[in-house]
Amino acid sequence: MNDPRLCVSDFIRGVSATAPHIKGDYAADSPTVTYASPFPADFIFGVAAAAPQIEGAAFTDGKGESIWDRFCRTPGKVHDGDTLDEACDHYNRFDDDFALMASLGLNYYRLSIAWPRIYPNGDGELNQAGLDFYHRLFASMKKHGIQPWVTMFHWDLPQSLEDRGGWTSRVTVDAFARYADTIVKAFAGEVKHWITMNEIRCFTQLAYGYGTKAPGRTESAQVVNQTFHHALLCHGHGVRAVREFGGAGAVVGLTDNLDVSIPVTETPADIAAAKAWFLQMNAHVLGAMHAGEYPADYLARVGADAPSVLPGDFDLISLPTDHLGLNIYTGTYVRAGKDADTGKAFEALPPPINYPRADSPWLRLVPQSIYWATRFAAECYGHQALYITENGCGYNDEPVVDGEVLDLHRRDFLRNHLREAHRAIGDGVPLKGYFLWSFIDNYEWEDGYQRRFGIVHCDYATQARTPKLSSLYYAAVVRERRIL
Repeated sequence: MNDPRLCVSDFIRGVSATAPHIKGDYAADSPTVTYASPFPADFIFGVAAAAPQIEGAAFTDGKGESIWDRFCRTPGKVHDGDTLDEACDHYNRFDDDFALMASLGLNYYRLSIAWPRIYPNGDGELNQAGLDFYHRLFASMKKHGIQPWVTMFHWDLPQSLEDRGGWTSRVTVDAFARYADTIVKAFAGEVKHWITMNEIRCFTQLAYGYGTKAPGRTESAQVVNQTFHHALLCHGHGVRAVREFGGAGAVVGLTDNLDVSIPVTETPADIAAAKAWFLQMNAHVLGAMHAGEYPADYLARVGADAPSVLPGDFDLISLPTDHLGLNIYTGTYVRAGKDADTGKAFEALPPPINYPRADSPWLRLVPQSIYWATRFAAECYGHQALYITENGCGYNDEPVVDGEVLDLHRRDFLRNHLREAHRAIGDGVPLKGYFLWSFIDNYEWEDGYQRRFGIVHCDYATQARTPKLSSLYYAAVVRERRIL
């Protein structure tokens, strides 16, 4: 499974390319030794961002209040009390941002539509100004040669729906069905690639169980499981809307921040243990979608806390999709269980305190997550088209010095993770594309503006944009279609 060149490429890179003893792929006549094999010709490279994190204009042109607009004004919930009011001012600067994106050779952009711009109260009266804004935005993307990949919901639930129960209520499901129909009908001529939901477990479990994300509630396990179910129903409505109104060539899928396992050793026993952990941890979202029901072992684990399911729910939830998007940031090392008498099939290992991580405390740097997440998703669920819809790293204090941001840590993150994507493709995993998170520094939810994920620096005081070293590196990889 392993390509031995991955282990020696850095060593060989340090040796003169003219050395007579270097042979094979690395004995190029060019003065630079490079990683030899290109990405497939149809593999797409893009960048990603989300409406609430970059647009600003939080109450402009009829936009309604979102749960994050409310949450960020709750003392102690968001770093420094940062709000989404201005963010990156993308609402007014999108054309310049797309010109910059195009100048870097980035022709695929994953973005989201702000639900409260379309329906300020989640349902009720339609806001035509919101539709008009996205028509202008898509026209600008077309002008700059950028193809949109549009996420229907990226966490900005209208506050009015939260006031009526939010993700605990089927009122939200009905409202989302109408919203999905509206945007797919409106933008069918401009958008052919759709994503229904972004990271279900973040806007359900973290928001209603742990209370760390908007709306900041701490509900029972049963209520949290019910929010998962309602989110899955909304995913199904998104698929249905694209099938009914998306037009010829429209495709749709889910983006999931699945739990990722990495075998400690690439031996049959540890690989089997890692796969068993993967199946258990992802049973309530990907497992349910693909089985057309909640798996029996999941129902046994949650017992009386299982979600309420109505007749016909899984007919909607399990509608076939065209692709699966994976947001991959980190992973968990797993090995075969030590004690066969316990019946335990796997052992998840806690990371040591000094394991490498980004400034985001949850973001342990585990490049192999790319390989194993995509491989297990293909093997366990049979997907024929996988996309990495987010992968990136968040750091604090990345100043512009003499016109540059030398984010070599992000360059290394990107290179190491792309090598694992390349390895997966070489091993037959149907990985079709990669969207780097994020195009520009932005509002990082409860971390506010302190944490920077962008390959373009945003000065929030002046709104000046400065491409970082990582953006130039990524642009070179995209241009050459190989790891440099």
